[in-house]
Amino acid sequence: MALEIKQSLKLTQQLIMTPQLQQAIKLLQLSRLELLNAINQELETNPVLDEAQLGESSDTDAWEGGYEEPHQDTSGDGALAEVSVETKVKDDFDWESYLGDKISPAVRQEFEDSEGYSLDNLAATGYSLKAHLLWQLRMGDLSDEDKYLGNLIIGNIDEDGYLKTSVEEVALEAHVTPEQVEQVLTKIQEFDPAGVGARDLRECLLLQVDILKIPDPLVRPIIVHHLKHLENKNYPAIAKELKVSLEDVSRAVELITKLEPKPGRGFDSGETCYISPDIYVYKMGDDYEVVLNDDGLPKLRINQYYREALSAQSGVPEETKTYIQNRLKSAIWFIKSIHQRQKTIYRVSQSIVRFQRDFLDKGIASLKPLTLRQVAEEVQMHESTISRVTTNKYIHTPQGVFELKFFFNSGISRMHGEQVASESVKDKIRKIVSSEDSENPYSDQDIADMLKDKNILIARRTVAKYREMLGLLSSNKRRKPAFPKTAGGWHSTAAKKQP
Repeated sequence: MALEIKQSLKLTQQLIMTPQLQQAIKLLQLSRLELLNAINQELETNPVLDEAQLGESSDTDAWEGGYEEPHQDTSGDGALAEVSVETKVKDDFDWESYLGDKISPAVRQEFEDSEGYSLDNLAATGYSLKAHLLWQLRMGDLSDEDKYLGNLIIGNIDEDGYLKTSVEEVALEAHVTPEQVEQVLTKIQEFDPAGVGARDLRECLLLQVDILKIPDPLVRPIIVHHLKHLENKNYPAIAKELKVSLEDVSRAVELITKLEPKPGRGFDSGETCYISPDIYVYKMGDDYEVVLNDDGLPKLRINQYYREALSAQSGVPEETKTYIQNRLKSAIWFIKSIHQRQKTIYRVSQSIVRFQRDFLDKGIASLKPLTLRQVAEEVQMHESTISRVTTNKYIHTPQGVFELKFFFNSGISRMHGEQVASESVKDKIRKIVSSEDSENPYSDQDIADMLKDKNILIARRTVAKYREMLGLLSSNKRRKPAFPKTAGGWHSTAAKKQP
């Protein structure tokens, strides 16, 4: 068979993502804060794009009870053929206000600003564990070298109060001996809160025992040798190995449970993350109204100066006009992408509200199973689009603030009737555990049987999975022993049996 080179024409179809489509998809999956940053970045890089001031018309004005697309331009102008944008020319000065008042707006604003600071603009600051330890280090009677070592040690203490490096590493960093670091660490371990600077849980509890001067002689042996039994609440094994009564072990365990396993828990561990909902749902009579949160988002428009520069009488060079036209197309597409994003979020939110009407009326117990496919079919979009819309978006409802993905749940079968949402089952498991007897908690099988009595079919392993997702311990670790009451405070009868 002879080989030959020849040309042939073949017609194929393939999906190509244009830069404009990529930008629209990227804007769709951004959170509200990320969208604000993207708008501000576009305002800085695109000179044609401008922010409309208060009282001016905007090319991104939202809707009232619906959504309005940008108008198509059929004027035949190639630069503005995609979208037509109408804006009002901004006045440079508010003459009406100036003539009506003797004091100009600028002077009056400066006077009002000098009255004082608004409390809304003051950020709340917390007191961190590191700051608390450094304050004690500065107040301590230590040499400059020891304070330097103390700074290194405190810098390696995590938010729970544990030292996350070794003494040898600190010594290597400071070019000193490990014994010097150990001496400074011993000083820091005497700081408040008790137990700070420990390298593991055992050392943390022992430090608190020494600082609080707990006299029960069983407390220290249990912490040193039987921490695993203590974690599993295997008190008979502790009593057998220590050759004491179960009553004495219970008294010691009661004292140990009052210690703090995370000494830094009471301090501010970082910045508070505030959620700003993207959608608000209000009950208006017997119906629910969906409103997008546009507060704080800049309203965009096309700069009038660059519009006029494209006219034939402007005298602007053709190269400059070409640049302006390219930036104008980019700005118009950016505005259109934001419009499309808001429209899509609005339609998806309306669909979720229709599906989860019972949840809005009655609460989480009435949450229905919902999939991305169901919403996608109703709004006639692809499932991937629905997934992007519900990512990092929050909705404020009469039942609280939830992420949009919260409303998408798998279904759990019932013996009779329709399925129930998995989140509703988790809520029932949480309520069952919270109402149980702490001395005789329910096992996973017991919870599965109780849910079966409530017409919910669920396997024991599924109960265990949901329990772990809720952060609930197993039944043997939730069990609380019946501690005997003593009138002597730290007193224990075990003290008489020890030499």
